[in-house]
Amino acid sequence: MKKLLLLALVIPFAATAQTDEKADSAFIKSISDNIFISRSSYYNLYDLTKHVGGRLAGSPQMVKAEQWGYNAMKAAGADNVVLQECMVPHWVRGGKDLASVSYASNGQTVTVPVNVFAIGNSVGTGAKGVEAQVMRVNNFDELEKRKNEVKGKIVFYNVPFEDEFIQTFRAYGKNVVYRGIGASRAAKYGAVAVMVRSMTNAMDNNPHTGALRYLDSLPKIPAVAVGVRDVEKLDTLFDNGVNLKAQLFTWGQFLPDTTGHNVIGELKGSTYPDQIITVGGHLDSWDVNEGAHDDGTGCVQTIEILRAFKALGYQPKHTIRFVLFANEENGGRGGEKYAEEAKAKNEQHIFALESDAGGFTPRGFGFTVKPESCSKLNAWKHLFEPYGGSTFTDGGDGADIDPLRAQFKTPVAGLNPDNQRYFDVHHAVTDVFEAVSIREMKLGAINMAALLYLVDKYGL
Repeated sequence: MKKLLLLALVIPFAATAQTDEKADSAFIKSISDNIFISRSSYYNLYDLTKHVGGRLAGSPQMVKAEQWGYNAMKAAGADNVVLQECMVPHWVRGGKDLASVSYASNGQTVTVPVNVFAIGNSVGTGAKGVEAQVMRVNNFDELEKRKNEVKGKIVFYNVPFEDEFIQTFRAYGKNVVYRGIGASRAAKYGAVAVMVRSMTNAMDNNPHTGALRYLDSLPKIPAVAVGVRDVEKLDTLFDNGVNLKAQLFTWGQFLPDTTGHNVIGELKGSTYPDQIITVGGHLDSWDVNEGAHDDGTGCVQTIEILRAFKALGYQPKHTIRFVLFANEENGGRGGEKYAEEAKAKNEQHIFALESDAGGFTPRGFGFTVKPESCSKLNAWKHLFEPYGGSTFTDGGDGADIDPLRAQFKTPVAGLNPDNQRYFDVHHAVTDVFEAVSIREMKLGAINMAALLYLVDKYGL
């Protein structure tokens, strides 16, 4: 009897789903047509990268970017736009980062320049610089074994960015710890500075910056990222038994925290206005580039979804917030503030989506959701197949929406573009407008809009 009842319940649902499926497919196609035809995402990304440029938290470009975001949200048709204040760190590079290595050869001193960037949040060497013998280590285990050799030296972390990993984020996730806390781990044993192999698969000589985090109980020492081709030069010298000295000049310092803003546009829900769906990217970038892929494309996709929904006359059931988050790169203050205010206001957040993996061809999404939501997601996958985003994986979000997940157990997802080229440009001078395929970026926005539409219509 239970089996017959179940069948009776399933048949009408299947008929309804079939009818809705046609409507859903048609509406998603209308989203695709609208976004592909529009040139607004091209102009938005151009304005952000070329007219604002690198926009590190606390910088004048940060302020300019916030005004850009506010105006772009207004132009896209948001019901309202607000600037949500948050205090952000203010690290400045302070000057041109320089490095060289020297060694004795045939009775003479040979000096070789090394292409470096100071790692974000690091202290500078000042005008005196730092000069010391270089000690190469391949991992933290080797550092521990050789800890008695470290005092007074510059530790060179040469940790390969594994080419064997098909998913390049695996290599980044495994090795970024050396950039993140490598300075403190070496300072524990008396190192005077660290040099870190850049986090990239690229075979060029562009250093890749990023953030570090000093451990409070240990001395703060300068830290630089080294271009890969220069890493190869250093390796060759070490492999041949050459004793190297390095000289570093960096100028980084923290100024007092300053005021930044999350830029938030809204489409008010018609049926459940107090239930909120969030979509966004982070507005800040590193100072050495234009922040095109990281995360200009995520911001532009967010605004483009808003524009397309308004252009198509779509009225969401739930309130959708389009958020350009502040200070993801070297503090995460924007995402924290967004979740903090949501808690203070007792808001209901039912889903959050972020794009922060570049504007490359979309492959799908990573989801961190309850197990019971997986069957619903799997039933939607075929709707994404024409647009390339039908690979759904377990586990995914974004640094800016993770506080929502932690605070409310909100279901979250991250757009997963093709990642083979992402770390060629990530945090390097090459992350510029010209590195973005506008069509690929648009395709990512289409997939994101489709997911938001389905979650808004059917829930998750």
